[in-house]
Amino acid sequence: MISPTSSILVIDDDATSLFVLSGYLKREGYAVVAATSGEQALALLAKQRFDLLISDLRMPGMDGIMLLEEIRRRDIATPLIIVTACGSIASAVEAIRKGAYDYIEKPFNPDNLQLTVERVLNYHRALSENSQIKAYLEEYFTFQNLITVNPAMKQMLGMAARVASSPRTTVAIYGESGTGKEVLARAIHFGSTGMPTRFVAVNCAAIPEQLLESELFGHVKGAFTGADKDREGKFQQARNGTLLLDEIGDLPFPLQTKLLRALQERTFEKVGGNSTIPLDCRVIVATNANLAERVAAGSFREDLFHRIDVFPLYIPPLRERKDDIRQICDHVITELGQHLGKAVLGISPEAMDAILAHNWPGNVRELRNRLERGAILTSDGQIRTEHLGLQQHAEAPRHETTDPLYTTYLLKIPNSALALSSLTSQILLQTLDRCRGNKSKAAQLLKIDRKMFYRE
Repeated sequence: MISPTSSILVIDDDATSLFVLSGYLKREGYAVVAATSGEQALALLAKQRFDLLISDLRMPGMDGIMLLEEIRRRDIATPLIIVTACGSIASAVEAIRKGAYDYIEKPFNPDNLQLTVERVLNYHRALSENSQIKAYLEEYFTFQNLITVNPAMKQMLGMAARVASSPRTTVAIYGESGTGKEVLARAIHFGSTGMPTRFVAVNCAAIPEQLLESELFGHVKGAFTGADKDREGKFQQARNGTLLLDEIGDLPFPLQTKLLRALQERTFEKVGGNSTIPLDCRVIVATNANLAERVAAGSFREDLFHRIDVFPLYIPPLRERKDDIRQICDHVITELGQHLGKAVLGISPEAMDAILAHNWPGNVRELRNRLERGAILTSDGQIRTEHLGLQQHAEAPRHETTDPLYTTYLLKIPNSALALSSLTSQILLQTLDRCRGNKSKAAQLLKIDRKMFYRE
């Protein structure tokens, strides 16, 4: 049984049928209300909400199909089951074409009746839950929820909001692990003009090379051992929506050629297939790797790099935008209070000092995890230093980066909020800091003259 509190409105002009059907449903624990006409049913629907309607097909005045058309015209989403005699199956099928969920036949079989009612209630509940989830995702993954006061981050988000309205433009998102590349990709997806249907994410590094081609492009029956039926790939599943190719830098070299062709021609073929399939989804790629270096090393195709680097977006690591930490903490604590069902009042001054002093190699993801730990451990709602566990997690060593993504792509941001000279100085200083003051190494990474560090 779906629920003892599920309410059902039963409509039938025949008193005997109405009594029998209502009796079956009441014995199963449903709350049943009876109506003897379509007009009476509409009057009840105006006053009360029901989980299900069950209406006889043949009634004087307003019959079952007319009732169905009227509740749809009034935008009443309650599902309706049609009751019909054996000789009226064709009319019942017509009612389903017009929006009825199912039909049951007279005389009633209690088992069939119960199965049909449960199936329709379960299906409609799933639809309702999916609609709620979709509404939540649309609200949660918005640019407004990407909290920042950092000038460079604000510029990047402004660019991302603008490209959201160009669904055929390939977007490349660069940033370290934990900076929120997928969150940004979803914001672009939900910020698109005309809501796309699906967001599909694929981690190119997590799928074995021999399976990845089929996973992306699909396959036809008999394409290889075990391919016992045709299968859609992620490109097809994302149609009219967005496909995120995460960790694109780890895409095997042979597949890079096929991806390049798909992006250029906006078509692709399944593994083992000959027919051409249109590529009708937005493609977003994300990586924490320096693709330019991989091109130089010969592990990533240069032509594919230029094809996906149409609209690059760079998410700075958290250590380079510590001005955002307090706002991020406030936002996460509010979410954690709702998620954990307990009052999380705030962070002690000492704990905040520790948070600001930490280097956050895991970026926003690490910060969120530490705050969640603190929210669980606190007994009075105040997160303190000992709750964060930072002293038990030594910071990962700051590698002498060979990945100057922040310079390669930040320089492509239009000069709208930061003066270019100021931005250049910031880049030089950050690179020098990462190279521990070694000007020669920093100049080599940036491919500039060492004397630039003296000018700035």
